[in-house]
Amino acid sequence: MATNEESYYEGGPHIGDLIINLLLGFTIICIPLSVGAIVRALWVRYRITNRRISVTGGWMGRDRSDIIYSEIAKIVTVPRGLGAWGDMVITLKDGSRLELRSVPNFREVYDYINDKLSTRAQQASGAVGAKS
Repeated sequence: MATNEESYYEGGPHIGDLIINLLLGFTIICIPLSVGAIVRALWVRYRITNRRISVTGGWMGRDRSDIIYSEIAKIVTVPRGLGAWGDMVITLKDGSRLELRSVPNFREVYDYINDKLSTRAQQASGAVGAKS
């Protein structure tokens, strides 16, 4: 018997990340950042549902990582692009980390994910530099 999975967010990184990095690419030093933004825009996709978080990425979008909320120990957020988008690092109970870069509306996404976490994980989570 299959359970219904309701999607909260499904899409790629914020377009502002690509635009800013392409503009910075006109300087020689920032060319690697521009290439990274292009690769993210082409092949990285996020899917956040009421049951799990899925990240599809890697070369040509061939890698996929799925985590369920009960595996999460902590989430740390970092705003970027004047707060229009941000990065999230999800630490799992086994110590491994999953990085979500350039997430649009990252504050709302963080609140949605945080509501699904255990109380202990909610207390450990937050923004970089925030008081615990």
